[in-house]
Amino acid sequence: MFQRLKAIGPGAFVAAAFIGPGTLATASKAGGQFGYSLLWAVAFSTFACLVLQEMATRLGVVAQMGVGESIRKHFNFPLIKPLVIGLVLAAVLVGNAAYESGNLSGGVLGAQLASQKTELGFWTPVIVLLLASTAFGLLWTAKYKVIERSLILLVAVMGVVFLTSAVMIQPDWMEVLNGLVNPWIPDNGWLTVVALIGTTVVPYNVFLHASAAKQRWSSEGDSKNDNSSDLGNARLDTAISVIGGGLITAAILIVATPYAATYENTLSQQSQAVVDQVNGDQPVVASQPVKLKKVFKASSDRLGGWFPWFLAFGYCVAGLSSAITAPLAAAYASAELFAWPKELSDWRFRATWISILMVGVMFALFVQSPQQLLVFAQAANGLLLPVIAIFLIWAANNEGILGRYKNSWQANSLGAVVVLVTFGLGLVLVLKAFKVIV
Repeated sequence: MFQRLKAIGPGAFVAAAFIGPGTLATASKAGGQFGYSLLWAVAFSTFACLVLQEMATRLGVVAQMGVGESIRKHFNFPLIKPLVIGLVLAAVLVGNAAYESGNLSGGVLGAQLASQKTELGFWTPVIVLLLASTAFGLLWTAKYKVIERSLILLVAVMGVVFLTSAVMIQPDWMEVLNGLVNPWIPDNGWLTVVALIGTTVVPYNVFLHASAAKQRWSSEGDSKNDNSSDLGNARLDTAISVIGGGLITAAILIVATPYAATYENTLSQQSQAVVDQVNGDQPVVASQPVKLKKVFKASSDRLGGWFPWFLAFGYCVAGLSSAITAPLAAAYASAELFAWPKELSDWRFRATWISILMVGVMFALFVQSPQQLLVFAQAANGLLLPVIAIFLIWAANNEGILGRYKNSWQANSLGAVVVLVTFGLGLVLVLKAFKVIV
């Protein structure tokens, strides 16, 4: 078992990607507004993520190809194929560039929480550039092992911060259990449920995970028959990482719950401001500065003055982890779709992630609410999610791709459930992006 645990790696890319500022804000908003009642949605989104990422893992380990490469080589529908490739590129490139600004701003949010200020002045560009420089340095090494181990460390740090915080605030564990096993949606809580699923089941994670698994477990000989050990390790890696990420999301929701109930939803308001920015809406903080003193005075009185800084550090780490994975996912997808050399040091690979990172920096520094770009990214990702889920199920059932490792009927049944949910999610996100619903 120890040797198998040493194989953990690519799954950390997934956890590092979806535990970012968007997840922090959404989970905090869920806890702040609805208490523990939406923990079941966190559990379901973790399950859905696990189903899709397991299929992506098999694609990478068994077929030795990423999702973009499998689309290019095996999706033989002349009229649909260009549309799929165009949608993938638009969602991954434009979407990740837009969301990268939010990732880099995660560190700024952490500093705002710790300092109890909504404006940091000179420190805002310093924090953004520091996070961007760190991400740039790691990606520029072009060493898979260095990037993988760095992400494992960041995920471990987030786990320590948020899981420790959840235990230290001493929640009512019976209420926590009730929220986990009792699936119901409170008044005005449906879109929050959609958001919780949307922050966990992310299209670009499928591309990132398959490519990372392919690079981590490069098989010799006939990959369809000789890699059962690798596939077992990869599945364990996926399960530990995705479930671990789900536990971190649940911990964030638990930490947010008592503050909002006691201190006038101040944490919920702050989180709503971030969610509104991600959705392209007018930020709440622009017209209604959030009074953070009550939140942090409470945590200081209860757990000591160090606790707000502890949580703020978690926000910074979450921002950094996602700031690394978003450009990397865009580069992997582009390389596979355009048949570039599969080298992290290839100039086109580097040019892609550098472009995503730089656009993110520019938006984080100079644009308060990049509404049109964010609306397009939201709509594209909403459309892409069920398309990718359907394609993964098709690829996972293709004996020519996966051989004897193709989907079982149980895997297909679970996949069908996820497709139905992600289709509903995508429809809601698109309608919301174009203001058809609010």
